[in-house]
Amino acid sequence: MRTVGRLTTAAATAALLLGCATGPATSQPGDGKRVLVFSKTAGFRHDSIPDGVAAVKQLGVSGGFTVDATEDAGAFTPGNLRRYAAVVFLSTTGDVLDAAQQRAFEDYVHHGGGYVGVHAAADTEYDWAFYGGLAGAYFQSHPAIQPATVTVEDRAHPATAHLGPAWNRTDEWYNYRSDPRERAHVLASLDESSYSGGTMNGDHPIAWCQEYQGGRAFYTGGGHTRESYADPAFRQHLLGGIRYAIGAAQADCRPENGYRPLFDGTSVDGWRQAGPGSFTLSEDGTLTSSGGLGLLWYANQSFGSYSLKLDWKVAGDDNSGVFVGFPPSDDPWSAVNNGYEVQIDATDVPEKTTGSVYGFRSADLKKRDRALNPPGEWNTYEIRVQGERLRVWLNGVQINDFTNTDPARSLTDGHIGIQNHGAGDEVSFRDIRIKELPAQGD
Repeated sequence: MRTVGRLTTAAATAALLLGCATGPATSQPGDGKRVLVFSKTAGFRHDSIPDGVAAVKQLGVSGGFTVDATEDAGAFTPGNLRRYAAVVFLSTTGDVLDAAQQRAFEDYVHHGGGYVGVHAAADTEYDWAFYGGLAGAYFQSHPAIQPATVTVEDRAHPATAHLGPAWNRTDEWYNYRSDPRERAHVLASLDESSYSGGTMNGDHPIAWCQEYQGGRAFYTGGGHTRESYADPAFRQHLLGGIRYAIGAAQADCRPENGYRPLFDGTSVDGWRQAGPGSFTLSEDGTLTSSGGLGLLWYANQSFGSYSLKLDWKVAGDDNSGVFVGFPPSDDPWSAVNNGYEVQIDATDVPEKTTGSVYGFRSADLKKRDRALNPPGEWNTYEIRVQGERLRVWLNGVQINDFTNTDPARSLTDGHIGIQNHGAGDEVSFRDIRIKELPAQGD
């Protein structure tokens, strides 16, 4: 652990951006939802399937959902599928559904059903275009089972938030016929230099998620070996994917390309602390606030038209925010008086609550509440600034659209910062990244 930039200022800064605590947000457990595990094979059959079925049933107990398992494609009827929040294709292979069953499953997804694909789910239904899009990519080949390093690209999604930046594990590593990156949100990829037999030219996604034609989809290429289903890290990976698919956890699963890191978890080079308190950088690449009221701001560059993404988590009923559009200064009041704050505090009044432009515009609270993960779980903001327009997405859902009309402020050029609100407020941040955009447009 190391502490970043402790500076002190006058006691007057203790009034900076007050928050009002009324109680913590509520959780979103599995709520008794049902999950169907489908493991029919019409080609190669994995001997790990029984282990996988048993593991998902055990995960259902801890995750609050009920699990049924079948290899009978006759389960794919409109009436039966309506019973399930998600269907797990567990190392299915070949053509496993007939035309009527395919139509039933397509309709199920169109009406919000979830899909989880595990390993050989990518070796399934090659002639069914809908399924290929849902799974994200088809299997092409694989080398021998061997250790490899998995690069975790998204550390906010419930399937990967428990992992470090690098995940070393042994499995059978698939090569795919296409790269899903342009269509799906990549959660993790393989470091092809860490093993032999990768054929995807250095961009080798191995787990991803997406919203697809009305439903939610998660795929992981892991799970060939029986040992996978006894591995706590892989089990948590699988549980997180299921929780996303059934809607028990929220995540931004839009494709994400073209961003560069402002904070990648290794250092705070380019950042400066304004005001009292600090942020502590942990070995897992997380910045956590303490003390304050202060601001850690990116001093190396100002920005005028951009998409800013960052992951954040509160421990309880905590207060913080993301500041944009302020001039360079080591006085945190400069950000307050000249910029705008996108608030983090789910229990404050509407214009000062999570997703609001603090003091100026409330978030759409119904959308916000559906998109928000509870304390202890990660959330992702996208803050998009173009001209004087500021929009906010929470876990992929747009919840605010604000236009600055104050002649004393301007979003067209300014800095970015994260707030350490004060004693008792503990908020963590990961993976602050930015993509510069044209000055106008969507």
